[in-house]
Amino acid sequence: MKTHSERPESNLFYQSRQRRPMLDRAEGIYLYDRDGNAYLDGSSGAMVSNIGHSNPNVLAAMKRQMDKATFGYRLHFENEPAELLATKTASYMPDGMDRVFFVSGGSEAVESCIKLARQYALATGQEKRWKVISRTPSYHGATMGALALTGMNSMTDPFEPMLRMMPKIPAPTCYLDRDNLTLEQRGTRYADILEDRIEQEGPESVLAFIVEPIGGASTGALVPPDTYLPRIREICDKYGILLIYDEVMTGAGRTGKFLGGDHWPTARPDIMALSKGFAAGYAPLGAMVAHRRLVEPVLDSGGFVHGYTYAGNPLACAAGLAVLAEVERQDLVSRAEVMGAKLKAELTGLMDRYPFIGDVRGRGMLLAFELVADRETMEPLPKEMNAFTELVEEAYRRKLIIYARRTRGGVIGDHFLVCPPLIIDQDQVGELMEKLTGALDAFADKAGLERNP
Repeated sequence: MKTHSERPESNLFYQSRQRRPMLDRAEGIYLYDRDGNAYLDGSSGAMVSNIGHSNPNVLAAMKRQMDKATFGYRLHFENEPAELLATKTASYMPDGMDRVFFVSGGSEAVESCIKLARQYALATGQEKRWKVISRTPSYHGATMGALALTGMNSMTDPFEPMLRMMPKIPAPTCYLDRDNLTLEQRGTRYADILEDRIEQEGPESVLAFIVEPIGGASTGALVPPDTYLPRIREICDKYGILLIYDEVMTGAGRTGKFLGGDHWPTARPDIMALSKGFAAGYAPLGAMVAHRRLVEPVLDSGGFVHGYTYAGNPLACAAGLAVLAEVERQDLVSRAEVMGAKLKAELTGLMDRYPFIGDVRGRGMLLAFELVADRETMEPLPKEMNAFTELVEEAYRRKLIIYARRTRGGVIGDHFLVCPPLIIDQDQVGELMEKLTGALDAFADKAGLERNP
């Protein structure tokens, strides 16, 4: 068997020329290459495979639908899986958020949210509203509209001449603050920055504010203080601004609630984007969910000027229905809370061994740790150390997959997401931690960083 470096040049290209082993099969929390090596999926791919790989009940549901029909264009037919999934999705939502628009992924879901928000403004005589405020750091997708909302210079700079960049405010990175405020006071202070920015932009021009309730890849599972989102909701209400939750990563149970925003029930959104764990990698699927008070005026005014070829695809929706059934059958939301707390305790324990781990954060099974040069000041490791790639590679050599990004604008700061499938058990957590500890030891020795016995 040839190694991946010896295989012929590929016609595929993505972000770089890096090659990986050829995937053969996947089961549970493991993926296997063609040599039979098992890789522990410590990041659920890109925080997607919430219910694990090759779930037989989901595969059977997809096969049943494949035997009936794999495609029916939404302008020509309604299909039962889409109708049932829309009803099931609405059942998880806050009151009134019962209008569902299916898409194929997270970027499409975010695009749909901002386009609905704008068309609602037009339908209700608020033509001047078009600005969508977001945060920095943040990531909301790779399409041009979603990219304009993204607060990560490394991703947006090449395309800025082609974009109409949207206003940004700082994310509540309270763990970096060195002041005398309580966590609750910091949460209010960060939220109040939104009001300042609305006034600066002109309230009549601001359409919406978009936020991940718990941070994803850009901030490394950043959990805001409990005062933050309720205050954000108050500010949006004061100025008549729509609140959009990007639940692409946090939805479908990953944080120990079905929705990340469910941790703050008094701060309900007007529109929401879902994807990733929503179909858990079994089919390309996402959704925009909106309050009916927004959708009805848009439909009354001539319709929603938007759409995708695969919106409401029957095979994808059958997969989504089966995934949600497994989430319920295995009680994976509660499992994410319980096992996530155990995994977080294990990760926090690493701080005693590795002084260069500056912070461990997250909720449920959306967890991350950040490396620093100085834990007291939270000074990041030198950029040229390339910790965010080096540690990932050390883990991969040990057949553990984790996910890394640079926290501070995508340029410096190194954090690592540890987000295995929600089905992980205690023994597998131990296996994950053994592999991760070995990777951290090797990285520390190679980088010349202090570590304790």
